[in-house]
Amino acid sequence: MRKKDKRIILENLLITDYAAEGKALAKLDGKVIFISGAVPGDIADVLLTKNKKDWAEGRVLKIKAFSKERVTPFCSHFGICGGCKWQMLPYPKQLQYKQQEVEQNLRRIGKVELPGILPIIGGDDTVHYRNKLEFTGSNKRYLLPEEIATDNLIQGNALGFHVPRIFDKVIDINDCYLMDDVNNKIRNTIRAFALENKFSFYDIREHTGWLRNIIIRLSTTGELMVNICLNYDEETDRTKLFDHLLNQVPGITTLLYTINPKWNDSIYDLTPQVFFGKGFITEKLSAGPDEDAFEFKISAKSFFQTNTKQAEKLYTVTRDFAALTGHEIVYDLYCGTGSIGIFVSKLAKKIIGVEVIEEAIADAKENAAINNINHAEFFSGDVIKICNDEFFGVHGRPDVIITDPPRAGMHEKLVIKLLEIAAPKIVYVSCNTATQARDLGLLSEKYAIEKIQPVDMFPHTHHIECVVLLKLK
Repeated sequence: MRKKDKRIILENLLITDYAAEGKALAKLDGKVIFISGAVPGDIADVLLTKNKKDWAEGRVLKIKAFSKERVTPFCSHFGICGGCKWQMLPYPKQLQYKQQEVEQNLRRIGKVELPGILPIIGGDDTVHYRNKLEFTGSNKRYLLPEEIATDNLIQGNALGFHVPRIFDKVIDINDCYLMDDVNNKIRNTIRAFALENKFSFYDIREHTGWLRNIIIRLSTTGELMVNICLNYDEETDRTKLFDHLLNQVPGITTLLYTINPKWNDSIYDLTPQVFFGKGFITEKLSAGPDEDAFEFKISAKSFFQTNTKQAEKLYTVTRDFAALTGHEIVYDLYCGTGSIGIFVSKLAKKIIGVEVIEEAIADAKENAAINNINHAEFFSGDVIKICNDEFFGVHGRPDVIITDPPRAGMHEKLVIKLLEIAAPKIVYVSCNTATQARDLGLLSEKYAIEKIQPVDMFPHTHHIECVVLLKLK
């Protein structure tokens, strides 16, 4: 260990294991060190960023010896871009560490009795698996270390991803492997034309500049949507850019634009305008080889699982855990645009979806109509307020509750409400096993955990989905 300018650097530290949230683990004199940028088996110099009595956090300064588990990352932006942080790990190892994290979180945080955890369901496609990507325009291109080393300090414009922990710099992305190569064609065409015509790129600090964001959605049906977000409208330049893009990328089926004069990038309180096409795309989810696929209308502001093929596996697990017979009333909480409820609907007597976002409920109703599902109803509002005795008197008490909350998990008041409702089964779908474990601990007052199934939705990242079946004791 050495100190430099009050910094603590641990030299030649052996990385022994994976911890959680993409961090590796080492131990020194009984202290646990959580490390970003390392792989078990690496020997590295580590700069401590937090230093407590029993634990510390740090980041790798230099790898002295590489782990035998490492593989060569396939993306030229690896290590700079904040996505796909596990490219240096072979995919089977990624799945092993994700399985390990699920078990550790549920046992350590939930502190409840667990059945054996089923083996994680991996993805068939580990690249080009996303159906949605968003890129940011900026007049402050992030300078790469090799540019700084050669004093090539021309910052310029960029169209790509925000630099992790640096809000006003954007990495200029040339090739992204998260989506089909069409995403590169779209982004690089827009950037080249904007530079050629001297269109201004957005300045997040000054709130000036024209080109802000591009949002690309590509469905398994082959339909392709592009939404270009602009700081203000400039009709001549807009038409010029859009005509050029449609000419260069003829696969675009819908082209929209959104004028966003706000300081933040959210478009959910804005209205996208259609420049070309029908204004939406259609996605399909297959419920099985012998069944017709469900269709979903996806507009510019619709929420939909960003990995369609893995969503089919995730929803199949959810349906199988619910073990519906055709007689059950199913409550789908945090239902979003209704995708889970619609997916399980053929085996249910009735679907009741509840979601706080009104626009999502409108989409859910439309999706149910598209699929000729007449036994599903969707309600906008707070579950805690909606699900009362009067509501149950009209719609029936739930036999099965499916809940799919955001990363923060369920509000404690909702957990209390679920304990009060005491449905025979709860199927809990989560994108954060830490908050899921917390909620399972609270639900254990009345429920026992029957099954646990992790699903990998996002290869080369540390994110995990997990489905848990609970039954009333």
